[in-house]
Amino acid sequence: MPSAPRRPLAVLAGDDGAMLYDSYQLATDAAEPWRIFAAGAAGAMRAWSAFLPNVPFAWSGAALEGFALFGFTHVRPDFGVNWVETRGERAPVFHEVAMATPYCNLTRFCREGGEGDPKVLLVAPMSGHFATLLRGTLRTLLRDHQVYLTDWVNPRDVALEDGVFGLETYTRYLVDFVRFLGEDSHIVAVCQPTVSALAATAVLAMEGANIQPQSLTLMAGPIDVRIQPNGVNKLANDKPLSWFRDNLITSVPWKFAGRGRKVYPGFLQLSAFMSMNAARHQGAFVDFWRYRAEGQHEKADAIAEFYREYFAVMDMTAEFYLETIDQVFQRCLLPKGELTYQGEKIDMRAIRKTFLLTVEGEKDDICSIGQTLAAQDLCSGLRPYMKTHHLQAGVGHYGVFNGKRWDAQIYPVVRNHIMAAR
Repeated sequence: MPSAPRRPLAVLAGDDGAMLYDSYQLATDAAEPWRIFAAGAAGAMRAWSAFLPNVPFAWSGAALEGFALFGFTHVRPDFGVNWVETRGERAPVFHEVAMATPYCNLTRFCREGGEGDPKVLLVAPMSGHFATLLRGTLRTLLRDHQVYLTDWVNPRDVALEDGVFGLETYTRYLVDFVRFLGEDSHIVAVCQPTVSALAATAVLAMEGANIQPQSLTLMAGPIDVRIQPNGVNKLANDKPLSWFRDNLITSVPWKFAGRGRKVYPGFLQLSAFMSMNAARHQGAFVDFWRYRAEGQHEKADAIAEFYREYFAVMDMTAEFYLETIDQVFQRCLLPKGELTYQGEKIDMRAIRKTFLLTVEGEKDDICSIGQTLAAQDLCSGLRPYMKTHHLQAGVGHYGVFNGKRWDAQIYPVVRNHIMAAR
């Protein structure tokens, strides 16, 4: 089991924002009965309209359902990956927790008959959403692989005695997971954890470990944010680290297992994301209301399914959030060769055995073109034939690892990369 850091981050928020989470939770608890009532009333009106069409009932029911849907939750949704289609046949999928840690359940997914498939460590972001955000990535990978997914635990449910979780802890978890998987293991990291995935691979190489990942796939991640800075990068650099600490860090309320833990709340992260695209979200809810009222239930269900996942938020520990802002987005320690692990600088040139694939999206506004590709230059110890880059036309950030182009165009590149490295 990965151990906790020897000492917590020195800079954590004071008590100025301690009541922020309590105020939010109080408002959420007060609204919950009304949301439950609205959901029940909407269901009753929808059932009534199915037998006795009534336009006012249909529109009122749609409005009530929209009200019930519009609210954050803090419990991981089900993965819902119960089967996968491969080679024209549908195979059942089973899953189990392969390794339990305070902050992460390493969960193994495997299709029936796929027990001998290559083992892929799928590293999910810890950026305000649960690992279920990679449901589509997981489902596709399962066609040809066993997938070990980092199912992160919401920090508000982790007791203080379980220690702190910082950026180095994240890397340590990945090092331990690769050791646990053993030979024939491959890493696929999506977005934010590409930094720790690359660092963990280098750490294992520097140690001369017998077990190193055979391949490493980095998808749409901030390896070097100095390249074509975008709105996200500029936002992280507009203010000093102290501003993020003093204004965005708060304490977990006492009703939860992680009471008193300093966190960057998921509801703040999602609220910030939504405010950047407020008109689009407003339009989506108007569309939902109209589709439901007009009986276009398939379209309405698609919107509802998206927002049920989107509104399921998890917190980030204060130390992990602040260290990511500081080391990845402000000081850019990894590409400068200054990122450390247990007091020693991480040398990317030590990676000599792991095949590297970087994947970027043409229209990605979160990780600009070139930011992930930077890993190719950092891994100068790899021979040219061991390094591959794929730039996918026509996709934004989420399209790199979800959707039709991921499934039909990007995944074959990832699959072939893994097969070639074996």
